[in-house]
Amino acid sequence: MASKFGLAGGIPERRVRPIWDAVDSRQYKAALKLCTALLAKHPTSPYVLALKGLILERMGKPDEALSVCLNAKEQLYSDNIFHFDDLTLSTLQIVFQRLERLDLATSCYEYACTKYPNNLELMMGLFNCYVREYSYVKQQQTAIKMYKTVGEERFLLWAICSIQLQVHFSIGGEKLLPLAEALLKKHITSHSLHEPEALALYISILEQQSKYDAALEVLSGDLGSLMGREEDKLRLQGRLLAQACKYTAASEIYQKILESCPDDWESFLHYLGCLLEHDVNLPKSRTSEHPSSLPVDSALALKTSLSDELVESRLASALSFVQKLQVNDTSDCVRGPHLASIEIERQRCRSGNPTDRKFIEALINYFHRFGHLSCAASDVEIYLHMLSSDETTELLDTISRSFDASSLSVKGLGLAITTFKVQELLGTFFSKSTTELQHIAKGMVEAFYKNLPLSRDLDPQESMHGEELLCMASSILVQLFWRTRNLGYLIEAILVLEFGLTVRKYVTLEVKNILLESALHHILPQMLNSPLLQQTADLVIEFVQFKERLQHSMQYLSVRSDSIILSLKQKAESLDEVESILENVNHGARLVELSNEDNVKRFTFNEDLQARPWWTPTTSVNFLSEPFDEGSTPACFRAKACEHKSTEKDDSKIKYAERKALLPRLVYLSMHGCASSLRETQLNGSGLDTDATEMKPLLLKYARSIGYSIDDALSVILGMSSGKKSVKDFTPDIVSWMSFAVFINAWNLWSNESVVPRADESSPSSWQIVDSLVKICVEEQLIDANRILTSPGNNIPVLVQMITEPISWHLVVIQSCVRSMAPQGKKKKKGGPSERPNVPRLQAIQRSVQCMIDTLRSVQSWLSDQMRPEEQALDILLSYLQGGNEDGPGQISCILEENSARHNPELGERIAQSLETWSSAGVVRRIVGAEKELLVELKKICDSKLKLLASVSASLSSALH
Repeated sequence: MASKFGLAGGIPERRVRPIWDAVDSRQYKAALKLCTALLAKHPTSPYVLALKGLILERMGKPDEALSVCLNAKEQLYSDNIFHFDDLTLSTLQIVFQRLERLDLATSCYEYACTKYPNNLELMMGLFNCYVREYSYVKQQQTAIKMYKTVGEERFLLWAICSIQLQVHFSIGGEKLLPLAEALLKKHITSHSLHEPEALALYISILEQQSKYDAALEVLSGDLGSLMGREEDKLRLQGRLLAQACKYTAASEIYQKILESCPDDWESFLHYLGCLLEHDVNLPKSRTSEHPSSLPVDSALALKTSLSDELVESRLASALSFVQKLQVNDTSDCVRGPHLASIEIERQRCRSGNPTDRKFIEALINYFHRFGHLSCAASDVEIYLHMLSSDETTELLDTISRSFDASSLSVKGLGLAITTFKVQELLGTFFSKSTTELQHIAKGMVEAFYKNLPLSRDLDPQESMHGEELLCMASSILVQLFWRTRNLGYLIEAILVLEFGLTVRKYVTLEVKNILLESALHHILPQMLNSPLLQQTADLVIEFVQFKERLQHSMQYLSVRSDSIILSLKQKAESLDEVESILENVNHGARLVELSNEDNVKRFTFNEDLQARPWWTPTTSVNFLSEPFDEGSTPACFRAKACEHKSTEKDDSKIKYAERKALLPRLVYLSMHGCASSLRETQLNGSGLDTDATEMKPLLLKYARSIGYSIDDALSVILGMSSGKKSVKDFTPDIVSWMSFAVFINAWNLWSNESVVPRADESSPSSWQIVDSLVKICVEEQLIDANRILTSPGNNIPVLVQMITEPISWHLVVIQSCVRSMAPQGKKKKKGGPSERPNVPRLQAIQRSVQCMIDTLRSVQSWLSDQMRPEEQALDILLSYLQGGNEDGPGQISCILEENSARHNPELGERIAQSLETWSSAGVVRRIVGAEKELLVELKKICDSKLKLLASVSASLSSALH
């Protein structure tokens, strides 16, 4: 029931308006003060309580917010409330949703709808709750109830959409389609349809049941007039005819569409498909929904049943038609008919009727017409890989000759960029010599600066003409670093990009919605493996908050795990805070549930891998860490990159996400059970059996996620800790192996079964296995680690992970054990069992503490050795740019320095002023500063853990003496 007579939740609106104004302006303290005063006057008002809960949640006090909102919920259920208003319920729903307690919001609306069964507002609120919970059946039932209550078409459509979701996401859901059709037919008989969306939904229901003729009949009848645009109606009609295998009629429909919309590329593909009597689409990459750069040797899965003569006749007819479209349109905007010529020639080649030079000529003609556009290369990327090496050379020569490189023009610059893009797409840069690549990169940078005057009058938010040249030049410099291992090239790559950013001052990019999910892989994996924990936490929290679209994505499961793990890493030195974090996430149980096999199968993978640079096609692969293969052909390299992208969604990615989802629960079980093992009277207590029973299958699953059975995994950690197995053989997952050893030790402490069998007293205990493994793994990282400034790709990320994850989990276990030494409750009665400490185990813990201290001190020593005075570090990096010869780095940085220092009036005041602030030394100084920040943060982490260990060591010494 909506608020009436100026009442908001039963409170005069003038009383609550100032509170909302304060909330909207983020003045939460002021809002809380006003709300508290209002609550004093209305202590049982569910609305005011809900409002207070909302304010507390915004202030970062989730526990208090939940408590207040639960109180509001109780008040709603009490007999003192005579009416429910949607404002109160929606406010509660907002808070419960942000606290990830959608079930509580739903229960409030369910209770309200029970009390007021015909209230439309409440039913709509309940429907929205079910939508947020993906409760498709309940969505449908609620929508049907609303439809029966008021008879509105929109509620019927909500019910039909809910049925479609059940069809899509449940096995056997297609049995509901006849019900949806019957509901719609009944409504049409009594009320007809009034919205285009209703017609589209009706057609969709018929389509899903393969009732194409019935759908065509509906579309051609009176209801067809609901389609506002004739072209939309024709597209739907063409699709239905094609699905009904009425290809001739369908091709005629698509021809009509193309006559009015010649740039409709999808309609052209369907047109051509109908002519050849099979569906035609451009080849798709296995890793993307976008056209791929893969060769098109197996582009179409379906073959036409038509004879070669008929295929050729129909392709000739199609070519004649698109040539008419080309003649009728002379603008530079409509590219479809010209691309269509290329596709038709491709089809001729595929059908075994290559027409001499027609295919290459169609490509050349396309570049003559549209080569200056930034999209030209990507438009035809799929076709470029069909060319022979001679044809590629001819194409590049033709494009190069079509513009005057000495003149300044946007069109000429566009053609030059397209030439480079084509070479980049074909991978021809990989077959050129180091000297040639240096010359090309230098030419790109010079061309960018030379053409800067073209951008002088652009709006600051517009893209600069030719800025793609800097990205391509940087890419070439990265390749030169890969080939030569000369750090100067990598520094120059950074300088080139920084130069471009200085010329064009970008505003901070506000990344929202699905872009956050598809692009986050460029930065989050690196942030997670850095010691910059707070900055990473801010990024992760932002991601987790955006979840409406992500509930069924692999990224959401992964980052949700990361957010909890990150919090545990930040608070690992405080057992109370670790317990609080775990309590707030149901001790990790929900993540374990999300990561079960049935749920994982439904997850989507939304990362945009096409945006990744060539040297790191996936988050786990970096070609720069491998030797450069001089003999590798561009085609081989391209195939290798595509292969990595195609397997990014495979089992290893899923297993990694599953492994992270298990971590919080394993940390909780480890600290929960091992503490009790220190008291001899509880060593064999049955109270721990439940947790032991749960931990075993989790460890089995954890071992499987690394690719081993539990027994084989135990053998691996025993082998590594004893030196019988090389740590390097397990490097990709070494952090996971160390965490596994920590959890095995915890399980071994309180399990009734012998987890780590010991042949005799000389065999290592589970504590000793962890100690040895930690020491060996960290020492190996320090031995292999080189100077940060001079060795990109150093071991810092792995070292950070070792310290902040397995070592942190081990310290949590140790803290739990030490805390259990404190007196528990009242003293035992005389004659009862004493609470004497388990001395052998305390000694094992003390040795482990000392091992951790020694290990972290060795890391600190290495970090101290890495730190240099800023000027000295600056000189080291700048020395890589002082080569001065034509065969090494330094040439491009000289060009950038000269151009930034030169006063060029043609650039315009804005660009000239931007360049005045740029210098190579300034950029390199920021690199040095970033390195120092990294080292300092890691040292702080080590200091914090050493401080804790010193305190623990003192407590242990006191207990043992």
